[in-house]
Amino acid sequence: MRHEILRAFKFALDPVPAQVEAFARHVGAARWAFNHALGMKVAAHQQWRREVQALVDQGVLEAEARKKVRVLVPTKPVIQKHLNQIKGDSRQDDLAEGAYGPARPCPWWHEVNTYAFQSAFIDADRAWQNWLESLRGARAGRRVGYPRFKKKGRARESFRLHHDVKRPVIRLAGYRRLRLPTVGEVRLHESAKRLARLVDRGEAVVQSVTVARAGHRWYASVLCKVTAELPERPTRRQRERGRIGVDLGVKHLAVLSQPLDPDEPASAFVANPRHLRQADHRLAKAQRALSRTQKDSARRVKARRRVARLQHEVAVRRGTVLHAVTKQLATRFAEVAVEDLNVAGMTRTARGTLDSPGRRVKQKAGLNRSILDVSPGELRRQLTYKTSWYGSTLAVLDRWWPSSKTCSACGWQNPRLTLADRTFHCGNCGLGIDRDLNAARNIAQHAVAAAHHPVAPGRGETQNARGASVRPPGPRARRQEAMNREGTGPPRPVPPQRSDPLTLLVTPDHELAKRP
Repeated sequence: MRHEILRAFKFALDPVPAQVEAFARHVGAARWAFNHALGMKVAAHQQWRREVQALVDQGVLEAEARKKVRVLVPTKPVIQKHLNQIKGDSRQDDLAEGAYGPARPCPWWHEVNTYAFQSAFIDADRAWQNWLESLRGARAGRRVGYPRFKKKGRARESFRLHHDVKRPVIRLAGYRRLRLPTVGEVRLHESAKRLARLVDRGEAVVQSVTVARAGHRWYASVLCKVTAELPERPTRRQRERGRIGVDLGVKHLAVLSQPLDPDEPASAFVANPRHLRQADHRLAKAQRALSRTQKDSARRVKARRRVARLQHEVAVRRGTVLHAVTKQLATRFAEVAVEDLNVAGMTRTARGTLDSPGRRVKQKAGLNRSILDVSPGELRRQLTYKTSWYGSTLAVLDRWWPSSKTCSACGWQNPRLTLADRTFHCGNCGLGIDRDLNAARNIAQHAVAAAHHPVAPGRGETQNARGASVRPPGPRARRQEAMNREGTGPPRPVPPQRSDPLTLLVTPDHELAKRP
C-alpha cells in the first residue's frame, strides 16, 4: 500500500565564500527573529505576572487572580504583522541613520529570504507551546524549561526555508547542485540522484530545507513528502529469521540473540568502535590549546573551530555505524526486540551532594562517557522508524525485567550476579553462557511488540523521563532529586485545551506563577 510520509535527505554542501557569507546572514536573521518573537512573548508574560501580583496585593486569592487575568501572547501572524510595521530599510539612509527619530529595527531584512524570519517565528511559537504543555503535564519526556534567547556563538547555526509550491524556488539543478532562494546554486559533496529521480517521477515534493553548520561543514536537510510503497508485513526472508533480541552494552556495541549472518556465528557480537576513545588524545590536545588562548582573540576562534571539527568527526563516525547496524536489523528480521533503558539514569553523575559526597566519581564519569558514546537512545530511535519502513516491527522489554540475571534456558534467576561477572552460570540447568548473549536471548523471548511507537507497553512514555527536572541537579546540590520510574505515579491533571493554547497564559498549574 502506498503511503505519504515525510523523509529528510541530508547532503553535505560545498559552498563558495560568497555563499558562506549568505548562510551567515540567514543564520543571523533567523536568530534575531527568534529572539524578537520570544521577547514579545516574555513581555506579555511579565505583564500577566504584574497584573496577577496587583490583584494579590489587593487581597484577592492567587488562584482567583490567575483566573481573572487574561493576557494574549502574540503568535506568528501578530509578530510578523508588527515587524512589518516597525522594521526599517537600509536602502533608505534617512531611516537607517535615524534622521526622523530612532533607528528602526531590522533594516537589512531585504538581504535575506523572508522564510528565514517566518520559520524562526514558528520555532518560537513551538518553544513556548512546549513549555506550557510541559507545565500542564501534557507533554511526555523531560520537563521543558522556560524558553531562552539564542546567543551568537552558543546557539546552533541554522535556518529553515520553506518551499513555495506555486514558485518552486528550492529545487535540484542536476545531481550535484541544490538551488536555494537568495543564495543560488550550491554544490553538493555527494550525488542527489535518488532524490532527483523521486521528484522527476512525482513521488516526492519538497517541503522545506534546513541549512545548518556542524563543525567545519555546512549541511542541507531537504524535507520531502514522499509517496512510498511501505510493506505491510515482513518479507519471506524476514519471516524465516524471525525475532532477534538486541542487548546494548559497552564491551560490545550490541550482542544479538542470533547472528546477523547465519554462516558467521561471530556476527552476533557487534564490536564497539569506541569513537570517542580513539579521538580522545587529539581532543584533549585541542581542548588544552583552547583553554590557553585569550578570550575574544583570533587564536581562540581558531582553536574553538579545531575542537568543534574533532567533535563533529566523532559524531559522524558514530552515526555511520549506528545507521549500518540498525538497517541490517530492520531489513533482515521480522521483529527486533530491544530493552527499555533509562539512559538518563544510567549516565547520571556520581558526585553526590555536599552532605553525602559520592565515591569513585572518576570511574563513573568514564563509564558515562562510554555509555553515551554507544548512543543507545539514538539506536532505538532509528529502529523505531526503520522498522516501519521495511515491514518489520519493534518489540520493547520492560526496563525492570532482570534480563541479565535470568537463565535463558530454564528461567532460573541469580540475584547475586554483579557487573564483574561476565559469564552467566545457571544453578539449575548448569548452562554456562556469555552474560550479554544470555540477556539478548531473554530480550528476544520476553519483549512485547510496540507497534512502531517508542512506548513501552503499559508504561506510558518511557524513552525519556516524564516530569523530570529540566536539567540534572548540580554536582554539589543540597538536595538530590529522586530517580523515580517513569509513568508509575498518577498522571498530572490536564486542563481543558483552548483552540489556541498559545493565546492564553493562565493555566491551573501553580508552577506557572513561579517561573521567571
